[in-house]
Amino acid sequence: MQQPLFILSEDSQRTTGAAAQESNIRAGKAVANAVRTTLGPRGMDKMLIDSSGTVVVTNDGATILEEMDIEHPAAQMIVEVSETQEEEVGDGTTTAAVLTGELLSRAEDLLEDDLHPTVIVEGYYEAARLAEDAIDEAVIDGSDGGDIDDDLLVSVAESSMTGKGTGDVTADRLAELVVRAVRQVETDDGIDREDVHVHTRTGASSSASDLVEGVLVDEEPADDNMPRTVEDATVAVLDSKLEVRESEIDAEYTISDVDQLNAAIEAEDRELRGYAEALSEAGVDVLFCTKKIDDRVAGYLADAGILAFGNVKSKDGRSLARATGAKRLGTLSDIEESDLGSAENVTVERYDEDDLVFVEGGAASAAVTLFLRGGTEHVVDELERAITDAVDVTVAAIDSGGVVPGAGATEIAISDHVRASAASVEGRKQLAIEAFADAVDALPRTLAENTGLDPIDALVDLRALHESAGCAGLISTGRAGEVGDPIEAGVLDPAAVKREAVQSATEAATMILRIDDVIAAE
Repeated sequence: MQQPLFILSEDSQRTTGAAAQESNIRAGKAVANAVRTTLGPRGMDKMLIDSSGTVVVTNDGATILEEMDIEHPAAQMIVEVSETQEEEVGDGTTTAAVLTGELLSRAEDLLEDDLHPTVIVEGYYEAARLAEDAIDEAVIDGSDGGDIDDDLLVSVAESSMTGKGTGDVTADRLAELVVRAVRQVETDDGIDREDVHVHTRTGASSSASDLVEGVLVDEEPADDNMPRTVEDATVAVLDSKLEVRESEIDAEYTISDVDQLNAAIEAEDRELRGYAEALSEAGVDVLFCTKKIDDRVAGYLADAGILAFGNVKSKDGRSLARATGAKRLGTLSDIEESDLGSAENVTVERYDEDDLVFVEGGAASAAVTLFLRGGTEHVVDELERAITDAVDVTVAAIDSGGVVPGAGATEIAISDHVRASAASVEGRKQLAIEAFADAVDALPRTLAENTGLDPIDALVDLRALHESAGCAGLISTGRAGEVGDPIEAGVLDPAAVKREAVQSATEAATMILRIDDVIAAE
């Protein structure tokens, strides 16, 4: 008799066939359902508490999925979808996650009807291609060129922020600040996203937020006697300690009299004073050092009229060097004029008990900072996430080109186009294409649920208005919602966000559907 052949460890667990597919689909649907209620301007927030007790209150899908600490490998694929969506276009993470879950849910029904996963995958890819055609047709005239109107951009930015803790009163003003910020860093070569910074500070309402033409740094002067304002400043960025050099070898020095002690102190003092003299002779007015500055060096710098900051974060050092045109110096020896940057104004301002440095008018880059205010840390954190998304979608609308109606209107157009095209497809693949259209319908249906409308009635009204007027979405009015024209209401999204959501959701769903064998080692 032949003995059984074991190729896996005895501790391994293996799930195959329908059981594996069912497990993966169930996990994907669970993740999608976790963020479903956050979709739209009236979506709910989530409170996430980690093991250390840190609390995060947010409406942002990417943040929710990131903080949830998901372990199931299939569910992690949906988290990766949201991360990709966030990195590529900055918004639509919840849309992508919900669509992935719906595609899996519809596929589950097809699998129960004995449709092969390969047929479903082929149908989904064909439907995704049709969906992209529908998105292209939905692009608003005049928004797909290189010179997109600022009013459209403001609507895009405001739409991305709505429902994310910015407040309806301030969302329009914040959107205008975002568009101004992006426009100021726009060049003939395009937009460098790194030139738009976001800085938060508690202690005021969000309406006090403003746009600063420069870079902000949370630092205080190395010495209280240093100037707090420097105009037409020559700036140096240093990545080296300004303190007494340490010997590279272990050595002991025996001092036998006072003269030797005084000589050692004088030598040390000359070295420290030399740092300040080197900077002063080079014409430096403001120093940002990413390492420690000795208190005595700080005193000498103050005597020389130099404003200096020690232990600056490396990230801030990069931003300052980029904005002012300064090179990051590793030593103070042989400083040349080309190593230094410049700024129109460097000012230290007091906010509550902390100092904040404003570096405005940098010579090398048109860097800008959106200075956000909020009453509490939770408020400014959520505001920062909303503004970051708004900046990303504004850049996407300019760079990628194309703005489409929001409020579920584009999704209605996609499902209508996909469903109409499915009739021309032969074979069982047609069922998968129709299922794709049904999955896309779940997005406006979810918007209706989160707005307080009956989802079935809302979907019927949306389809009817889309047929008669060509554009229909769910418009939020006060605390309610109604079916209307999102273009007239100014609810707009970049076409790139819709394309990315369809592509990433389709890829994630089809990848999960292809899995029929799960082997887990314990």
